[in-house]
Amino acid sequence: MNFWLSLRTAVESLVERRLRTALTTLGILIGIAAVILTVGLGEGAQSRVTSEIDALGTNLLIISPGSTTTGPVHGALGTAGDLTLTDANALGSKTNCPDCAQVAPVLQSSQVLTAGSNNWTAPVVGTTPSYLTVRNRQVVLGSGLTANEVSSASRVAVVGSEVATSLFPGTSPVGQITDIAGIPFTIVGVLNPAGSSASTNLDNLAIVPISTAEQLFGRAGPFANSLSGILVSSTSSATMGPAYTEAFSLLLQLHHVSRPSLADFTITPQTSLLSTASLITHTLTILLAGVATIALLVGGIGAMNIMLVSVTERVSEIGLRKALGATRSAILRQFLLEAILIGLAGGVFGVGLGLVGILVLPHLLGTSIVVSSLAIVTSLVVATAIGLVFGVYPAMRAARLSPIVALRSE
Repeated sequence: MNFWLSLRTAVESLVERRLRTALTTLGILIGIAAVILTVGLGEGAQSRVTSEIDALGTNLLIISPGSTTTGPVHGALGTAGDLTLTDANALGSKTNCPDCAQVAPVLQSSQVLTAGSNNWTAPVVGTTPSYLTVRNRQVVLGSGLTANEVSSASRVAVVGSEVATSLFPGTSPVGQITDIAGIPFTIVGVLNPAGSSASTNLDNLAIVPISTAEQLFGRAGPFANSLSGILVSSTSSATMGPAYTEAFSLLLQLHHVSRPSLADFTITPQTSLLSTASLITHTLTILLAGVATIALLVGGIGAMNIMLVSVTERVSEIGLRKALGATRSAILRQFLLEAILIGLAGGVFGVGLGLVGILVLPHLLGTSIVVSSLAIVTSLVVATAIGLVFGVYPAMRAARLSPIVALRSE
């Protein structure tokens, strides 16, 4: 019996026992679909995290104040008033920090914005015109802050798209008046939509001149004129390291700190945020894919069990074929082909089910799922391999049957 005759016989046998074939395929099908969906979910989450971090700015260094200390009690990072405009201006000097491209001081406070009968609570960021460049944001309506508005402490604001639609639904906010903490500001621009992450809504903010912010809601007491943070962008991705070193050394000098371990500020590179987030999502993807692989192996074991049952039920058929001259290799080949076809069918239908899930689940879960070509190809190969591996024992058992014993069992 040649290969093509064995293949035809295997197909006819599977079609004849279509219900059993479908149930055997189902276990592999579910496992393959689970692998594709879990890998797609993991890659979708990683892509989303990457885009959200990229939206925060290009080649970004985030400088935050240190922590307050009251006796033996240490406060959280960012509670001390260690950063000032003097620090920001020094970092902006090409002499002091040649690899720092743009520097944006930040004084942030949550405030209530009102316009007529509408009101909205949003972070109000006091900063300079360089903020938009550092944060990789664009103005889609109106204009951004100007150096003249900062120097004159003008009461103007650039708002995010969510603030604009909440305060001025159905109309352009540019030129309109909104009260921030009860003080009127003129809206001069609207930012491009940037979406949101798990912790930050990038469209829910208002940007005002930092000089105005200091006058209206600056920190008081010992932290007067202190900043919430400083954002620094390096000249390129290759100069992130030198920019970090220059900024760190300069701030140590300005703050009269002799030992780096005693620094009263922290500098967090954007790349470290990205690598940490990518590591977390990658680990979760591996974990979920591992669980799905276990389900796939269980499906393979189920296929082997059903193949063994099939061999037991077809003992007389095997004995008759051997008596008519079928060789051991022909019997072995037929049962292996049946197992491979079951695995391949489970893989194909599993990929189909996975692709349907990729189209449907994002609408139900509100998250993105990436189609991974590598996962699809690998799943098909693995499904076929599972059919082969778990079909070897039943096929060998069928091939070893003695024709006399097989016919006698009838």
